[in-house]
Amino acid sequence: MRCIPMFTAAILLFAASLAFGQHRLITQGNDKLAVVGKDGKVEWEMKWGGIHDIHVLSGGNIMVQQGASRVVEIDSKTRAVVWTYDSASSNGNAKKPVEVHAFQPLADGNVMIAESGPARIIEVNRDGKLLKEIKLKVNRPHPHTDTRLVRKLAVGNYLVCHEGDGFVREYDGKSGDVVWEYEVPMFGNEAKGGHGPEAFGNKCFAAVRLTSGNTLISTGNGHSVLEVTPEKKIVWELHQKQLPGITLAWITTLEVLPNGNYVIGNCHAGEGQPLLIELEPKSKKVVWQFDQYGTFGNSVSNSQVLDVKDALR
Repeated sequence: MRCIPMFTAAILLFAASLAFGQHRLITQGNDKLAVVGKDGKVEWEMKWGGIHDIHVLSGGNIMVQQGASRVVEIDSKTRAVVWTYDSASSNGNAKKPVEVHAFQPLADGNVMIAESGPARIIEVNRDGKLLKEIKLKVNRPHPHTDTRLVRKLAVGNYLVCHEGDGFVREYDGKSGDVVWEYEVPMFGNEAKGGHGPEAFGNKCFAAVRLTSGNTLISTGNGHSVLEVTPEKKIVWELHQKQLPGITLAWITTLEVLPNGNYVIGNCHAGEGQPLLIELEPKSKKVVWQFDQYGTFGNSVSNSQVLDVKDALR
């Protein structure tokens, strides 16, 4: 049997640990919704089209986008759709162009949905009854780009990524007034079309309010992640070529893990590039990456890490 030098073996083991072995997750790509185990193997999958948002509920069921305008709940055991809300035909939207790119199951059992086209945030109960409506400020209205991810904050406000405008805006949860906004910078670059590493813009995808009060922003085709203060000062940033051997493309989801690390979605980056990256923010050291281009393709826009949430058994 041929022996492998200890140094080479260590490198191989390290590379394997980066590729898989640290997180269990749910993701969508190549027309399938799938759960991938820590060993990198697909545990289960079902045929499913493209998504921009996904949540695993406390009981293990999955809330996910279906088509352009529906939000559904899937039973994680039977894989049957057990609840549906269609924004295209509900609560005043008949005959209006509408797309849903963000939603959120709330602690009270209701569901928040961001409707692009009507440019509003709504909250509905499980019977589809409209409980609340917040109108959105949109400078460049379009049903495909009014919003990307939207989250209701603990204080009751809504943090909204306006992809077409290149703005993150915080809306008061009662009045609907814009109480904070941040224009994603172009850093002196010209806009370039496309979706891959060659493109450029400020089509922000996700924003997370940190415990410090700062906001972490993924800039979409800006190939970067920015942390900005309430005064709009950038205090931390990660750009396209800063991680050795990794090229950032369309940066989508952001998760802050209990250990403080960031998990970053890297969509449209091309073969040989990770779909997800976990890094330690202070050192910017990559501690894990998810490399399954062959299984999920080049359009993985949303994933959720499961093992740290003890979800989806």
